[in-house]
Amino acid sequence: MKEIFLSASIPKEGCGDYFDTSDPYLIQCAIRDFATIALGRRHIVFGGHPAITPLLWAVCEEIGIDFADNVTLYQSKFFEGKYPIENTKFSNVIYIEAAPEGISESLLKMRNAMLLRDNLESAVFIGGMGGIIDEFKLFKSYHPKANIIALSSPGGASRDLANLIFGCNTNDDINYSKIFYEQLNISPNEPRIVK
Repeated sequence: MKEIFLSASIPKEGCGDYFDTSDPYLIQCAIRDFATIALGRRHIVFGGHPAITPLLWAVCEEIGIDFADNVTLYQSKFFEGKYPIENTKFSNVIYIEAAPEGISESLLKMRNAMLLRDNLESAVFIGGMGGIIDEFKLFKSYHPKANIIALSSPGGASRDLANLIFGCNTNDDINYSKIFYEQLNISPNEPRIVK
């Protein structure tokens, strides 16, 4: 199955200006629409985040898709003890050892492991903070011909990324379903693979 990398988070207050430009409701709507369209049709790869992991789990439950067959979650052991409770509900978490140098090197180590996958054909960037830009640069270096979607309307780092890539807010639309169907080349009639 083809794979899509999801880079998303809800910015925290006090972490740069990403919080001020973001709309947490639109971030959640975009992630929910993405998951509803892609799950069972593409394999989703992402780094665990306390706001995103539960949302993807909930969509899997709602549409009756087995999380373990359709999603691969990466976590750095740097955050051990702070994982979302949903991590315990599935067996497909790939834990990456923490780097002795601290958080930045631990995240880089996890991102390298996650983005070196061979079947990644697209990447979707929603909301987020500085890690979104870091993940974009790393993803692009490993997959230079891959399809990139950076949404500007939910704000956060993905808005800056849309400006960086396209020179304008080309994905300022909030009709996320339409964006994902068209730009990920997924038909609404494409059957889901349910194991």
